[in-house]
Amino acid sequence: MAYETLIVEQHGAVTLVTLNRPKALNALNAQVLADLEAAFAAFEADAGQGCLVLTGSEKAFAAGADIKEMQPQGFAEMYGPDKFAGYDRMLRATSKPWIAAVSGYALGGGCELAMMADYILAADTAKFGQPEITLGTAPGMGGSQRLTRAVGKAKAMQMCLTGRMMGAEEAERAGLVAEIVPAAKLIETALAQAATIAGLGPLAVKANKELVNAAFETSLSEGVRFERRMFFGLAASQDKQEGMAAFIEKRKPSWTGK
Repeated sequence: MAYETLIVEQHGAVTLVTLNRPKALNALNAQVLADLEAAFAAFEADAGQGCLVLTGSEKAFAAGADIKEMQPQGFAEMYGPDKFAGYDRMLRATSKPWIAAVSGYALGGGCELAMMADYILAADTAKFGQPEITLGTAPGMGGSQRLTRAVGKAKAMQMCLTGRMMGAEEAERAGLVAEIVPAAKLIETALAQAATIAGLGPLAVKANKELVNAAFETSLSEGVRFERRMFFGLAASQDKQEGMAAFIEKRKPSWTGK
């Protein structure tokens, strides 16, 4: 399938999606959103694909939402179609894990898109920020909410109120990114980690993603209760029996997703 603003490749059981608006530093416009929704839907529907990596260019993962597109839009033009709601649809429809591999700038909408991923791998050149306040506005794709959950109120408040950028090392210390890798190794590392995920039992992968996400939406007691029920449920799966048998027999498991 051809996309106007993306390059989509399959590497074994891993889908690599590259934002491809180089002249605009991969700024996110309506076409990018439409392409991402379609690409993620195709990934979700393909039983042969187990993990996705989303990346941009060496210079910019995505420098933000497209300001030229948004500048003339008022309340009605944004509220009527519920601008950015497509990203929520994309997330709700994607049960498989995906990784954001970030090099260069991830600002505004770019930072927000990266934070939608299950986790972020950052090149040592990565810079994150929510500079919307410098344009007289505020985050609109979940930035104030996800950033605060990732790095805490103090840093999130400082970044949203001043528009300052956070480098890769600070982002890792603060808990925004899972790991920093040299820029030249970013895609290689992301694909390797995605292949590891894709090579595991599909039911267990889906369950673990749901469990960690639930930690952000529930109380501790409710989260632990949900975890235990999921653990009991997985006990009825063929993959759990196969995984434990393979461990005992010292062999590689053969997953069926059942």
